[in-house]
Amino acid sequence: MQSVNKSTGFKLSVMTLAIMNVTAVVSLRGLATEAIYGIQSAFYYLFAAIVFLIPTAMVAAELAAMFSGKQGGVFRWVGEAFGARFGFLAIWLQWIQSTIWYPTVLTFGAVSIAFIGFNPEADAALASNRLFTLVVVLVIYWAATFISLKGISWVGKVSKWGGIIGTIIPAAILIILAVIYLASGGVNNLNMKESFFPDLTNFDNLVLASSIFLFYAGMEMMGIHVMEVDNPKRNYPRAIIIGSLVTVLIFILGTFSLGVIVPAKEISLTQTLLIGFDNYFKYLHISWMGPIIAIALVFGVLAGVLTWVAGPSKGIFTVGRAGYLPPFFQKTNKQGVQRNILLVQGVIVTILGLLFVVMPSVQSFYQILSQLTVLLYLIMYMLMFASAITLRYKLPKLERPFRLGAKGNGLMWILGGLGFCGSLLAFVLSFIPPSQISVGSNKVWFLVLIFGAIIFVVIPFIIYSCRKPSWKAPDADIEKFEWEK
Repeated sequence: MQSVNKSTGFKLSVMTLAIMNVTAVVSLRGLATEAIYGIQSAFYYLFAAIVFLIPTAMVAAELAAMFSGKQGGVFRWVGEAFGARFGFLAIWLQWIQSTIWYPTVLTFGAVSIAFIGFNPEADAALASNRLFTLVVVLVIYWAATFISLKGISWVGKVSKWGGIIGTIIPAAILIILAVIYLASGGVNNLNMKESFFPDLTNFDNLVLASSIFLFYAGMEMMGIHVMEVDNPKRNYPRAIIIGSLVTVLIFILGTFSLGVIVPAKEISLTQTLLIGFDNYFKYLHISWMGPIIAIALVFGVLAGVLTWVAGPSKGIFTVGRAGYLPPFFQKTNKQGVQRNILLVQGVIVTILGLLFVVMPSVQSFYQILSQLTVLLYLIMYMLMFASAITLRYKLPKLERPFRLGAKGNGLMWILGGLGFCGSLLAFVLSFIPPSQISVGSNKVWFLVLIFGAIIFVVIPFIIYSCRKPSWKAPDADIEKFEWEK
């Protein structure tokens, strides 16, 4: 993530920024994960919003405003607090977690493609085929990579319309279908007698729910727009609250809509969304809508991947040119696109895709990669929250155009502390195999998560310790840290 200039001459309205928050965060592919919990899913959504979503957005806003005229994003935020070594770790984690994320989101895309047919049973069988899913994941990812290498200018438009067509409209349709279904006497598969509050003494009730934190991940990127809002001290929090409420409502109502039509015991993490749509359409005798929704969802997935393939890699590329990556990773093509980083990113995605061979099912592969993504991203978030608190004492006099709390550090401790503790809780729970899903051997589960997390955390420290003065590009434009001046 890169910072913006202090003034662009254009000001975002409260509602515009709120909508940007929603489109940046909301993804329908995770609804099935929480639908397993029925009514109690609302508790998890609200809990995660309070302890993670809102703290992330507000803390990131202060950090982004502090360094709005300097590049680096989380690299600068964490680096100012704990040094360049940990700043590099933060930007590395932001990049590598997105790299691991691609196979999971493309798995959902492959399932959507499988459901474009008109035979639900055959579609479900194709969606469960590991070879089909692997081929689709790799073909679409590498196609997106090669498109990104061309430096096309319409990626932003594809992202915008992909979000509207592939996420917002299907979410609205799903909720409307549930209302029509219930109003016309359809059988409600949700257990309405279930308590809103789960049994928090049972770890099994929390393991899958820990992945909900990643549903809200990415809100920190909205912090870069804090200086593009009129009266940011008043209007930015309003936009965040509105965007957060809409986001939570979409997740809760969307999850309930799936739970209404699909019994909890039949929920599949990769197929339930499409099955839910098919069941609603069959009930209303409009089954021809199934393939249309599947195509829309595929378009949303492809647009998101196309946008993000080159996104986080730009951040680590910019930092790398300041002397933190070997010259090999600083190579660009004629369009100025970070060619070698994208190619290395593609190799990693390909290797992860080959895990289909050892995992017992597409669903288990999907879940274990999702958990590894959660682990790595949460480490970055813990660094971000800790940095925000530390900088209140390390750089107390640095101008804060947007500040949490008019005086003192109390509000920062509350929001930063909530975010850190929430991230730490989700991090610990992510190691526990979910009892609701078959992940094959628990030994494989633990080995992949533990060693995967260790390897991906150690790599940036090794790179940092091996850096040389010759790595710094002559035209690198990242400013020095405050402690270097």
